[in-house]
Amino acid sequence: MAKSRKEWERITIQDDTLRALGFTQSEAESLRRISMTLQRWHEMECGTDNGCIERENDHGTGRAFWRNSYTYRRYQIPDRETGARKRLAAIIAARNARITDDHSKDAEQYIHATCAAKLAGIVSAYIQGDPRGAALYIIRPGDVPEGGDVGAYYSRGICVY
Repeated sequence: MAKSRKEWERITIQDDTLRALGFTQSEAESLRRISMTLQRWHEMECGTDNGCIERENDHGTGRAFWRNSYTYRRYQIPDRETGARKRLAAIIAARNARITDDHSKDAEQYIHATCAAKLAGIVSAYIQGDPRGAALYIIRPGDVPEGGDVGAYYSRGICVY
């Protein structure tokens, strides 16, 4: 699918915002792919005319299945949600480790990679399970008031879509 100029501008602004927070270009692109994967997964959990994704909870395995709406048969499918969540956790942990590490060897790299990001502090991710919007938000310190529920304030974070 070809992207319009406006879509490319939006992606560029999103990447610039994420890089200003201390993510690398590669991580910013990965975050976008993770968000798209999770958003599609959430859509399929809600279902389509052809069926929906179900999780097996009977045996505690949590395996993912596709329930065909015409035949009511279940087929095991690859669990893309778990992989996306693991990649997301690794990216957030790597970014936070880079920001909190004051022992950078190259002074120029330190200035460009962490100067503005140190102002942002430790970030976290919020996965919003409603398929009608973006699935991933990057939450900065101060986005959620002290004692507040992130589910009520996630839209103050940086939307990744």
